Amino acid sequence: MKRKIAFEWIRIVAGLLLFSFGVHLTIFANIGLAPWDCLGMGISYHTPFNYGISMTIMALLIVGIDLLMKERIGFGTIIDALLTGNFVQFFNSINPLPLNSSLWIGILIMLAGFVFMALGMAVYMKSEQCCGPRDALLVGLGKRLSNIPIGVVEIILWAAVLFLGWLLGGPVGIGTIISTFGAGIVMQIVYSAIHFEPRALKHKSIIEVSRLLIEKQGEA
Repeated sequence: MKRKIAFEWIRIVAGLLLFSFGVHLTIFANIGLAPWDCLGMGISYHTPFNYGISMTIMALLIVGIDLLMKERIGFGTIIDALLTGNFVQFFNSINPLPLNSSLWIGILIMLAGFVFMALGMAVYMKSEQCCGPRDALLVGLGKRLSNIPIGVVEIILWAAVLFLGWLLGGPVGIGTIISTFGAGIVMQIVYSAIHFEPRALKHKSIIEVSRLLIEKQGEA
C-alpha cells in the first residue's frame, strides 16, 4: 500500500509538471492570461514575491477556504498548492526565448498550452487523491449557491478573480477570452482522444489515505 500511494504521489508530481508547462506556454504566448494567472501575476507586480510564490500563497489561502467549507481535501490538493505555481515559475525562468510578439503565433502557443494542461490534469487526477484547490473552491461555492447553475457560479468566480487581477495590472487580452472559453473545449477534445473520464474517478481524502496507511502498518 505504501508503495502504491508513493507511486500515486509521483504521478501527481509528473502530472503537475506537464500541467505547469502548459500554463507556462499560455504565459509565454503573451496575449493575455487566464483569470487566476492574471491575478497571480498582478500580485507579483505589487509584492516582493514572484509569480510562483504569489500563486503558491494564493493556493494555500484557497485550501484554507476549502477546509472552512468542509470540502474534500486530498494529498493531491496540497501537492498542487505547493508545487504548481513554482513549477510554472521554473519554466518561465529557464525559457531562453523572448516573449512572443505575434498574435497568431501566440494563439497557437496558447492552444498548445491547453493541450499540455489537459494531459497533465489527466495524469495527476488518475491518482484519485482529489483535485486542485481552485476546483474544490468552485465545488464548495456551487453547493452554497445551489439555485445557480455551476457554470454560472464559475463565470462569477472567474469574473471576480479577473477583475482583481486587472486592478493589480495583470495582463488581460484576447488570450484571456480564449483561456476562459477555449481551455475547456480543448480539454474535452483531449479527454475524448485519450478516453479519460474524470467523473468516473473515486477520490480519496487525506484522512482516507492516512487511515489506509495506518491500517496497513498495523497489519505489518
